[in-house]
Amino acid sequence: MIQYNPKDWFTFIFRAHKGDTIRTLMPLIVTIAIYTATIVFLEKDYFHLNDKSFVKNISILHTLLGGVISLLLVFRTNSAYDRWWEGRKLWGELTNNARNISVKLASILDEKEVKDREFFKKIIPAFAYALKNHLLSGKAEWELFDEVLNEAQNKRIDREKHIPIQVSQLMYEHLFDLQKQGKITEIQLLFLNDEIKSFMNICGACERIKNTPIPFSYSVFIKKFIFGFVMTLPFSMMFTLGYLSVPIICFIFYVLASLELIAEEIEDPFGGDANDLPMKSMAKNIHKHVSEIFTADSQK
Repeated sequence: MIQYNPKDWFTFIFRAHKGDTIRTLMPLIVTIAIYTATIVFLEKDYFHLNDKSFVKNISILHTLLGGVISLLLVFRTNSAYDRWWEGRKLWGELTNNARNISVKLASILDEKEVKDREFFKKIIPAFAYALKNHLLSGKAEWELFDEVLNEAQNKRIDREKHIPIQVSQLMYEHLFDLQKQGKITEIQLLFLNDEIKSFMNICGACERIKNTPIPFSYSVFIKKFIFGFVMTLPFSMMFTLGYLSVPIICFIFYVLASLELIAEEIEDPFGGDANDLPMKSMAKNIHKHVSEIFTADSQK
């Protein structure tokens, strides 16, 4: 995710950023510029159309459809942002739940239970790293995940299967073992169960967002609508603007297409793109806080 200062207008306007849509759209913008210049040349200098030509009436179509395309793009952008924000809330919930269960376990487990405390100190951040890798699919990074699990535990993790489930299962198994050994009571096991269960609930909600994109037909319709709208603009704008239509139509296309491009990028907040959620830094944050909780409690 791009970190920025929202008050720095100069930087936004005059510098190209990794997440700037103009880089992606530049080939299309150049194509539309050539297309628009060709239409203006044919109408103005070749066919010599005047203001009485029926072609000028195409502007009525643009007036009628301008409001429609605006509403569609607003709805599209809002829908995509809602998915992005829901993803951020889910990771915020994961952060809070990881802290809560760490505080509870650090308070319940005796300081002499070094092995058990060390296990949860590793396995809780491991779930965050596992979820990040699971959502990133082909862009997964395993170094941090391997770091928080020792060799014996790693042998129990099969990367060909659903890793967050396996990590959650390890947590459950260890809790049940603690209960059998009398280190935690059944009541304590009961309220710790809710915390671990929330981990898988968060994982399922993230998968729902990841695996359910905006319907294909809706996305294609908006692209065709934008394309058709922009491609017909030169026919009527030529009569009032002449060759000035070229930069103006290119700018109109840039605005409309950028909104669709941004919506496409943020509708999957777990894709690893420039504007997607910083899952790696959030997982590191969970790792840091969990380690601090268990370390601080053992130093008392």
